[in-house]
Amino acid sequence: MTITEQPSPASRPARPVALITGVGRSIGIGAGIARRLAASGWDVAFTYWTPYDRRMEWGAEPGAAASVAKELAEAGARTAAIEADLTDPDAPARIFDEAEQRLGGPVTALVLSHAESVDSGLLDTTVEAFDRHFAVNSRASWLLIREYGLRFRGEPGTATGRIVALTSDHTVGNLPYGASKGALDRITLAAAHELAHLGVTANVVNPGPVDTGWMTDDLREALVRGTPLGRLGTPRDTAHLVDFLCSPEGQWINGQLLKSNGGAAA
Repeated sequence: MTITEQPSPASRPARPVALITGVGRSIGIGAGIARRLAASGWDVAFTYWTPYDRRMEWGAEPGAAASVAKELAEAGARTAAIEADLTDPDAPARIFDEAEQRLGGPVTALVLSHAESVDSGLLDTTVEAFDRHFAVNSRASWLLIREYGLRFRGEPGTATGRIVALTSDHTVGNLPYGASKGALDRITLAAAHELAHLGVTANVVNPGPVDTGWMTDDLREALVRGTPLGRLGTPRDTAHLVDFLCSPEGQWINGQLLKSNGGAAA
């Protein structure tokens, strides 16, 4: 769907295109990254999946995609909001098709900010939940990276392409989420080597504890106590690092798992 009317490609200077997954809520990390990249001169395509937010305890945010798209347009970016179910193996190719068609150019930066995240441990995780976590967090990420690699055309001898994936080291009481994020790490770090000949860098970012409305008061207080800076992370904190990694200045950082967590205790 077209959320805001955008200038035609011929009527404005060319801007690189970023594709960001998991921008389902205006207060989320994905939305924070989208705002930062738009302000830094990127056009932004982003995905969201309302049924996921609807079944989570925070619920769906009506009009979130339209609201985020409006903010990005006000920052000068052309935008494309794409609703996509990442459990569908055919979704990544459709997402890239739509992003390219609507924004008039190839995707230069791929930022994986989506997640299936339902708490459960070793003894109470169901096979269905386990498979769904791996389908979204691991398989979809691999397929998105693969699609990006098949389509990316950079300038020889330059590192212009960017892949950044958001991860987590949480495993206890959150087995399928943590295990599938661990697989995502390996997939992304493999891309740093296997796509290097294309001029693509790939890194993983662990944003640490970021309260986007899912924390209880007790958890929030405990996490603040365990962080040397005495506060929780914000979407802006993560966005600034992703922005740097996607910039020309960030091209020498490759194949890394970076923690942006204020020194939070493990």
